[in-house]
Amino acid sequence: MWKSHFVGIVIATVILSIGLMYKPFSAQAEEFHWGLKKATNEQQAEAGPEMDALLKKHGAIYKGSADKKVLYFTFDNGYENGYTESILDTLKAENIKATFFLTGHYLESATPLVKRMITEGHQIGNHSYGHPNLAKLSKEGVQKELQKFDNRLSELTSLTRTTVTRPPEGTFNEQVLEAANDLGYQHIFWSVAFIDWHRDQKKGGKYAYDQLMSQIHPGAIILMHTVSPDNTEGLPMFIKEAKKMGYTFGTLDELNMNNLDIPLTLLPE
Repeated sequence: MWKSHFVGIVIATVILSIGLMYKPFSAQAEEFHWGLKKATNEQQAEAGPEMDALLKKHGAIYKGSADKKVLYFTFDNGYENGYTESILDTLKAENIKATFFLTGHYLESATPLVKRMITEGHQIGNHSYGHPNLAKLSKEGVQKELQKFDNRLSELTSLTRTTVTRPPEGTFNEQVLEAANDLGYQHIFWSVAFIDWHRDQKKGGKYAYDQLMSQIHPGAIILMHTVSPDNTEGLPMFIKEAKKMGYTFGTLDELNMNNLDIPLTLLPE
């Protein structure tokens, strides 16, 4: 009798294993960490057909047209390290508008710089209020993070809300995309990035310049962190060289809301 019981357990285990092995793919539950095949020789970076399809479904973007030599600057600001003012000076001198994805901490601790960004025509993006792993939250939890940031933004500045968002550390799932869409946000990822968030690992302006030049491509959405002195030093050199190569600099307004029918109302917390 024990033999038949043992055989039954083995069979059940095998069936369960097969079921798990062939469990349908679920972008809703799966946690994604943004990554892509980097650009080389001015050929666009690629996230792959499955990811491209998922992003398209929710109006999310990570690059512009391959036929236009236009670059789009975006900066992630979690905290201030003394270099944002210099970056703003460079952008102003070159007449370039960028998008700054801010956290609640930055919004509250560096309010004068946020106001300067707005005054000088830069776009403010929503990087969540508390910088959590949004893929671990419920749909309502994701929305509360985005709404809390916007409500605080409206209290501290002349803006009432943001319309573009970027998940902390590029971690997300389909539920995160849906939750944002339902409140009128579009996700903006990136096609150019490099390790530039360690404030105590100074490598010099040439490092930032070389990283950017090695990945430059038409339609690039460039991610940089303002905590880096390397970016502060390398940015002017990169902009001048990119212009020599025939590149211009655009804004996300030219790319976002790709015929995506989402509301533009800010719901209460």
